[in-house]
Amino acid sequence: MKMKNLILGLVAMVSMLMASSAFAEKTIMLGYSLPLTGSHAQYGEVFRNSAKLQLDKFNKSGKLKGAKVEIVYEDSKSDPKEAINIARKFVDNEQIVGVLGDFTSTVSMAAGRVYGMEGMPQLSQTASHPDFTKVGNCQFRNITTQAYEGPFVAKWAEGLGFKKFAIIAIQNDWGISAAENFEKGIKELGGEITAIEYFNPGNRDFRSILTKISRGKPEAVYLCMMYEEGAMVLQQKKQLGIKTPIFGTSSLYSPKLIELAGDSADGLLLSSTFMCDSPEPNVVEFVSGYKKNYESEPNMFAAQAYDAVGIMLDAIAKVGPGVTRSSLRDALAQTKDYPGVTGSTTFDPETREPVKGLARLKVENGSFVLVD
Repeated sequence: MKMKNLILGLVAMVSMLMASSAFAEKTIMLGYSLPLTGSHAQYGEVFRNSAKLQLDKFNKSGKLKGAKVEIVYEDSKSDPKEAINIARKFVDNEQIVGVLGDFTSTVSMAAGRVYGMEGMPQLSQTASHPDFTKVGNCQFRNITTQAYEGPFVAKWAEGLGFKKFAIIAIQNDWGISAAENFEKGIKELGGEITAIEYFNPGNRDFRSILTKISRGKPEAVYLCMMYEEGAMVLQQKKQLGIKTPIFGTSSLYSPKLIELAGDSADGLLLSSTFMCDSPEPNVVEFVSGYKKNYESEPNMFAAQAYDAVGIMLDAIAKVGPGVTRSSLRDALAQTKDYPGVTGSTTFDPETREPVKGLARLKVENGSFVLVD
């Protein structure tokens, strides 16, 4: 009898140890759909860099007792078809409880329809088209929309005395939204849009567009594009001898813009959610960590990804190791005052839109400086 009890005790002990070991080794997985090849690969690279920094910090923090988080990265090539295929792959993987990405609004919205139907929470760091969160009830973003940013810059420009504007925008969902919302903001303030010129993605020669819009004698020009195109516009504007002031979307905020444009960037005015040289402790930690690991300064896109991953991980920690897609979605909706490097983020529980502010920046002597 004693031997039997001893054996039963040993069996129970082994079972408990195995159960404890299994629990300690539990892995929670997130998916990240992002462009790692193609024309937008440079954005996917900084997203992945920031995600690795944030994930490493979280797993070492001990915030999630008894489990760790891993991120699976898939290359969307910034192609809606690729992103849809990735979305199907992610939703079929039962271990994945949430998804980050994609980069552009067009790609994020295409994949979002799959995630929405399958109840997979999706958080994009950069999808700023106003319709993104209308795709389903699982879509979140931690970037301000063009419906907010356009009027914000319009009010700022109008306050500086500018009344007549021309707009140059990339021909895609995001660019059209950015142009239309700025136009709406200007007209509501009694201003005038002299011209809107769209260009195809990949275009690098803006001389004819600049010459054309100059005929309407705008007092300022608003750029809706990424920093590569923005650098070309600024350079070619200077080469043509055009003196018209330039405003731009937050997508232009990057050290690379100044590197590419040189002194042609001086005078550029733009909004942003992030300032690399902010004295805030969390920003200093992020910037120093990014520089140490990747030997370059993080841009606004890197900062947005860092916060997006942080928000997702924070929501997982609140639910605990038993997190599901449904419980993660609900936890994300309750995000309040997340202290990110792009400022505090709160999601409206109903619309899932972020409540956060924008800073006003100007390029002076080759540096971005804060404008009061």
